[in-house]
Amino acid sequence: MATLDLTVYPERLERAVQRVRERGIRIPTFAEMKNPALVPPAIQEQLEHTGLWDVAPVNLFRITWKNEPRPHGGKFGRVNYIEFPSILTGTRARIIALVGKWFPTGAHKVGAAFGCLVPRLVTGQFDPTTQKAVWPSTGNYCRGGAYDSALLGCQSIAILPEGMSQERFQWLSKIAGEVIATPGSESNVKEIFDKCWELRRSGQDLMIFNQFEEFGNYLWHYDVTGHAMEEVLHTELGPHDTYRGVALTTGSAGTIASGDYLKQVYPTSKIIASEALQCPTLLQNGFGAHRIEGIGDKHVPWIHNVRNTDLVTAIDDQAVVQIMRLFNEPEGQAYLRRKGVPEATLSQLNLLGFSGIANLLSAIKFAKYYELGEHDVILTVLTDSMELYGTRLAEYTEQYGAFTTCDAAEAFAGALHGTTTDHMLELSYADRKRIHNLKYYTWVEQQGKTYEEIQAQWYDPSYWTDVQKQVAEIDRKIEEFNRLAGW
Repeated sequence: MATLDLTVYPERLERAVQRVRERGIRIPTFAEMKNPALVPPAIQEQLEHTGLWDVAPVNLFRITWKNEPRPHGGKFGRVNYIEFPSILTGTRARIIALVGKWFPTGAHKVGAAFGCLVPRLVTGQFDPTTQKAVWPSTGNYCRGGAYDSALLGCQSIAILPEGMSQERFQWLSKIAGEVIATPGSESNVKEIFDKCWELRRSGQDLMIFNQFEEFGNYLWHYDVTGHAMEEVLHTELGPHDTYRGVALTTGSAGTIASGDYLKQVYPTSKIIASEALQCPTLLQNGFGAHRIEGIGDKHVPWIHNVRNTDLVTAIDDQAVVQIMRLFNEPEGQAYLRRKGVPEATLSQLNLLGFSGIANLLSAIKFAKYYELGEHDVILTVLTDSMELYGTRLAEYTEQYGAFTTCDAAEAFAGALHGTTTDHMLELSYADRKRIHNLKYYTWVEQQGKTYEEIQAQWYDPSYWTDVQKQVAEIDRKIEEFNRLAGW
């Protein structure tokens, strides 16, 4: 039931092929996103003259974790990742994070959007000449979707809460065909879904790519992000090291699909799902609003494989704000320098946006809970960077005042090194079933999913493995689409 529908619609496919042929667009395969060495030399040469954020179709080939970390003219290299030293994290465990800044749009969500859009494009299900692509999101996903749409020459509608950072809206105003701001902040996902139903009833010719239910989102992260993480482990694991698990804010539950892949390679590893303490949906069936931007909640995403999740952590948004200022304010950087944090690390702390800081704190909680040591490795992801939150620094200065040395000491000792193992749950079978059952109220009662499918998600393992096996078939369809377009 979870498999992506790959039925071909010949008439619409012909129009889609004509569109990309006219624009000289070639679509990358999953294989090329995992291993950019497969990208044709002529395309790599074009990238030498193209900025990372340029609205240029060749940038479809930069939907990979392996971009050279530079804003213009970069090619490909290793997976972009950093390791946080113990002097910063306060735990002996090795915490390693993949870096999302070096994707087009500055966030890896552009890959999730690709995973949703392209299978429908290359089968003719989505017609870029007549249909608008609708991207409901709490921020980065709609930016990625609008960007992918612009590269492919189709119209887009971006939907996101009005409380998200101004940087998102400013950029979207130049890229998306239409931007819709829904009430609330990152917790107000239902309002986004309500807007989608309103658009469906409007009579417009459109297709909605809802990241919270689209298995293209799950599949892109399972395959592309999962393999990138595996490569990092092959590089970093020494003879005495053990990979322990991946800690991630759930958001749309796309990125956490990488944990499904890693569990198949490392069966004893854990998957840690994280959320905001102010909105503890997984932890306590709770609700609320918070400031960890981009991790939309108050529901359990349809594509979250809850039965495969081992722990839930809840992160205080005040801790995230304090650490954001510690990492980015001059007094914070100066304090960290005096505490012995290496310059190489200090220069990279701006790679952590709000959800990246929450992911780091989740990894620290996991390390402390299991009393992990210097030979234990934890993975996480930095979805985006401070490049998307500059206005927040000014807002918090106005709200709380200048960030002083005393503030830095408090943030370092309290919010960071003082991270504890409270608001954390090691999931039993019953806990997992409780969380899974929460899907019913959003997806069956409100969004039209069936009772049979929600049961299959829990009881039928092939529900998840069948979609995981579709990568090769999707790549074949992309290759055939490229041939029809003259490549």
